[in-house]
Amino acid sequence: MTDMFTIAVPSKGRLQENAAKFFARAGLNVVQGRGARDYRGSIAGMKGVEIAFLSASEIVSQLAAGTAHMGITGEDLIRESLDNADAAVELLTPLGFGHANVVVAVPQAWIDVRTMADLEDVAASFRARRGMRMRVATKYVNLTRRFFAENGVTDYRIVESLGATEGAPAAGQAELIVDITTTGATLAANALKVLDDGVMLRSEANLVASMSADWNDATRETARIILSRIAAEEEARTTREVRALIGGRKSELAREAAEKFSARAITGVLHEGPLSLVCPTNQSAPLADWLIAQGADHVTVGTLDYIFGARNALFEKLAGRIG
Repeated sequence: MTDMFTIAVPSKGRLQENAAKFFARAGLNVVQGRGARDYRGSIAGMKGVEIAFLSASEIVSQLAAGTAHMGITGEDLIRESLDNADAAVELLTPLGFGHANVVVAVPQAWIDVRTMADLEDVAASFRARRGMRMRVATKYVNLTRRFFAENGVTDYRIVESLGATEGAPAAGQAELIVDITTTGATLAANALKVLDDGVMLRSEANLVASMSADWNDATRETARIILSRIAAEEEARTTREVRALIGGRKSELAREAAEKFSARAITGVLHEGPLSLVCPTNQSAPLADWLIAQGADHVTVGTLDYIFGARNALFEKLAGRIG
C-alpha cells in the first residue's frame, strides 16, 4: 500500500496542453520538474500527488492495472481496449476536448447503402458474388465487432489498419472502414460517407478513475480534494451570478426563480442589499429579464471563479464505486 496518488495524463501534443489547462482552471497547476522530457511531474503545492506523462495506450493500461488512480484519456480508447470497461474504470466527467466520433464509413458510390441494415444486405450480396466476405479496415477491432453484432451484420472480416485507414478502400485493401473523425472532411476527401446510423461512439477526453487502484484513506482524501476543486470550477464555469436591486418579497422571488430558472439564492433573501442568485448560464438573461419585470431596479450578471458546496457530486460518484 502507498499513499502516493498517481494521475496519468497525455505526454505530448494538444491533449497534454488541454489536460494542463483543465487542471489549471481548477487551481491545480501541473509541474513538469525537469522540463518537457521529464515523464514525471507533480501538482504545485499538493503533496503526495504524482503526475505520470504517458502515451494514450499506456494511460488505459495503467488505469486497468490500478497503477494510476486517475487519468485523462478518450472514451474511444477505454471502450476499445478494455473488455469490461464499466467494471474496470469509472468515467467521472467529460472534459470538453479531444472530440472524435467512431464511425462506419462506406464509399460514396454505394448510393443505396445508407444504414447498417443496408450493409448487411451488401455483405450477403458480396459473399454470393465474390465468394469472400466483405472487408472492414479499422484500428477499432473490438468496438467494430460489438457494434456490428448489435446491428446484425455478421458476414464480414476485419482488416487491421496500420496506416491511414481512410485510404484503404481506394487502395483496394478493404470495402469499407471504421475510423474516428472530427469534421468528416478527411472521409469526404477519400470519397467516403458515414452511414446514417453508423456513429458507433461519440468520444471525448474524460477524467477516468481506476477501480483496481489502491484506494486507502490517504488516496481517497486526495481524490476528494482534487475532485472538489474540479467540481467547484466546473459549476462556476457553467453558471452565472445574477444580482438584483429589489425591495421586499425576496424569499418569494427566490422560490419562483428556483422553479422557473433552476436558480438558487446565495445572499440577500433575509438581509438588506441585493438579491444574489446563481443559475445555469443559458438561464441568466431570461432570469434577469424576469427580475426586471418583478420590479428590480438594476440587475447584473457576472462570472464566478469557483462554487464550492457541501456536496461533491464527482467524489460521490467515485465513492459510490470504491465503497
